Amino acid sequence: MTRSDPAAPPHLSRIILSDGIPADLPPMVEADRAQAVMDLETGNYFAPRGAGPGPFILALSVHDGRLLFDIRNEAMQPVALIGLSLGPLRRIIKDYVLLLDSYAAAIQEGREARIQAIDMGRRGLHNEAAALVSARLASKVELDLDTARRLFTLIAVLHQRATGPSEQSHTP
Repeated sequence: MTRSDPAAPPHLSRIILSDGIPADLPPMVEADRAQAVMDLETGNYFAPRGAGPGPFILALSVHDGRLLFDIRNEAMQPVALIGLSLGPLRRIIKDYVLLLDSYAAAIQEGREARIQAIDMGRRGLHNEAAALVSARLASKVELDLDTARRLFTLIAVLHQRATGPSEQSHTP
């Protein structure tokens, strides 16, 4: 997909984590964050309803327990500001962080069967989270499964930033 191509589908050209990235993220969470950003930059489908063809810039942030999607056009003019409660996502985020901790421990222990089982669980959890993100945004933004999966990863990082890693991660 060429970013300047007017025939390209609606997409994000840039993602900004407005609250910054915590310096003390667990390595697996940081790796997932970096991969999510790279995957989103490579390709995504993101179409705010009634906003035209894009491309769009998305600034994600968490304020007062709410997830904010500040969507702008490439000239940085506001397109939409969407606020969602983090409540429905908290359980999935907590489970996701625990799975990442378990995955890191299994890698360290070199337990291949456990690594594969945890990875399958992580994919399933990612799909569940993506469906929830898509459903919560459905009236405002159309997105594909891969974009929703990557956005969930970034939402989990922002939630960890807002609550602190000590409240999320329980690595032994």
